[in-house]
Amino acid sequence: MKLKKYVASVGTIAVSMALSANVAFAACASDGLPASMEGPGGYPERALTMIVPYGPAGGSGQVAQAMAQAVSDLTGVSINRDHKPGGSGTVGMTAFMATPADGYTVLEHIDDASSAHALDSSRPNPAEDLIPLVISQITFSQVYIRTEEDRFTDWASFVDWVNAQGGKATIANVSKEGSMERITMKFITDATGMEIQQISFDKGAPRYGALAGGQVDALFEQPGDVRKFLDAGTFKPILTILKEAPEAFADVPSLTEAGLGFDPLYRFRGFYVHKDAPADRVEWLKWAFQKAYCEESYQKYNESKFMTLIESFRDTEGSRELINNTVAQYRDVYKAMGLEVK
Repeated sequence: MKLKKYVASVGTIAVSMALSANVAFAACASDGLPASMEGPGGYPERALTMIVPYGPAGGSGQVAQAMAQAVSDLTGVSINRDHKPGGSGTVGMTAFMATPADGYTVLEHIDDASSAHALDSSRPNPAEDLIPLVISQITFSQVYIRTEEDRFTDWASFVDWVNAQGGKATIANVSKEGSMERITMKFITDATGMEIQQISFDKGAPRYGALAGGQVDALFEQPGDVRKFLDAGTFKPILTILKEAPEAFADVPSLTEAGLGFDPLYRFRGFYVHKDAPADRVEWLKWAFQKAYCEESYQKYNESKFMTLIESFRDTEGSRELINNTVAQYRDVYKAMGLEVK
């Protein structure tokens, strides 16, 4: 695949998402919503269930816990989290689609749901087969090494070292081909000429542990997911996959500074309900999840995970726009890569 094709086809992602580094928003996105809302006909009369298609230790597990707590604090309604990892999100999605569409089960999912539909239109479309309640995190990725690493110390020396290893260098990444992480790594290797083995982990904790324990040479991840390793001084970023580095990572080269001429793709996480759920219950869920975004506990959580460096909130219509744009752009990417798009 030619890098130029990718740049041409996905350049509008950054524009459509209207992301801006180094921006902090004093007013919270859903401050204008009512402070309270009665559920229709006594709904919900019991706890909600939140299906999470990934393990509890990774980014999805963390955001699910934070949002469930915020919604419960706001409404007094308990939310039981049901983690169903496997298949890069497909196990959890399949389980969710089989639940009753009664508004008592919600789904946490990431941009993998959009890219999966982009590759195979028979898979659920998050903008049509589901109703997005809120997208509550949009973030960027980085490449990390161990802080104590002495074979290389920064991006330039890492690239030089990898190129001298004859394809034996390794980086921990997710397992799903066609995911944001895998596509981004392909464009990095295309642009640099690096040959590097991507070691697959479907769960976050083993992925981070592989770098910490020295089983791999580097890690592809989002900064919030490895915050504890950054704070502990165990990991350090050597590349920020944004056009411009945010202030929090001013000393880490951005794509522009590293001479990598492609537009970044983003990780986004949100919460959904089945499209056939009762409309009045959906309206209450929209209010609850969007309003919970502005709960102090959730805002502190997002800040602790570097989720305030770029704008992270999308309401239902904004989520649909983001998803539809993402699906269209991924389809262009997959076609440029020579993949069969169904």
